Amino acid sequence: MSDIFTWQLGALPSLAALAFGYLLGSIPFGLLLTRMAGLGDVRKIGSGNIGATNVLRTGNKKLAAATLLLDALKGTAAAAIASRWGLDAGIAAGFAAFLGHLFPVWLGFKGGKGVATYVGVLLGLAPVMVLVFAVVWIGLAYLTRYSSLSALVATIVSPVVLWFIGHEKVALLFAVLTVITWWKHRANIGRLLSGTESRIGSKG
Repeated sequence: MSDIFTWQLGALPSLAALAFGYLLGSIPFGLLLTRMAGLGDVRKIGSGNIGATNVLRTGNKKLAAATLLLDALKGTAAAAIASRWGLDAGIAAGFAAFLGHLFPVWLGFKGGKGVATYVGVLLGLAPVMVLVFAVVWIGLAYLTRYSSLSALVATIVSPVVLWFIGHEKVALLFAVLTVITWWKHRANIGRLLSGTESRIGSKG
C-alpha cells in the first residue's frame, strides 16, 4: 500500500506537467496574432495551418516572425518551468506542449506542424542542441533551398546527437517528436519526392 502511495506522489509532478505543457502548447499564437492584426482567420488561407509559414502568406513578415518566436517559446517555457520538479517532469511538459501545438483542443485538434515548438522544447531541455539544429538547418537550406527538408533532417540529427552525448532520456523524447514531425510533414515529403516542393525565395 505504501509503495502505491509513494508511486502516486511521484507521478503527480509529471501528471501536472503534462496538463501544464498541453495548455501552454495549445495557445494558437498564429491565429490570435493575425486576428488581432485584422487579417482574419489564418486557417482560411494557404495551407490552413496556424504556424509561422502560413502566417507569412498573409504578407506580414513581422507577424510571421512573432508567431515563430512565440510558438518556440511556449515549448521552452513548458519544459524549463516543469524541469524545476525534475527532468521527467520537464520531458513530460515538453512532450505535452508539442502535442498541444499540433492538436489544440480549442481548434478541433487541428494545429501546426510543430517545428518551432520542437526547437523550443529543445532549448528548454538541452540548449546547446539548438546550435546543432541551427547548423544542420542553415547548412542544408543553403545547399538545397528547401526549408522543409532542412528541418526534417535536423530533427533526425538532434536525437542521435543527444544519445551520443549521454542524454538518453531527452534523446528518446526527441526521437518520438521526430517521428510525429515527419508524419505531420508527410505532404511536404510527398512534394519533395515529386520535385514540387517550394524552395526558399521562390515566388511559387
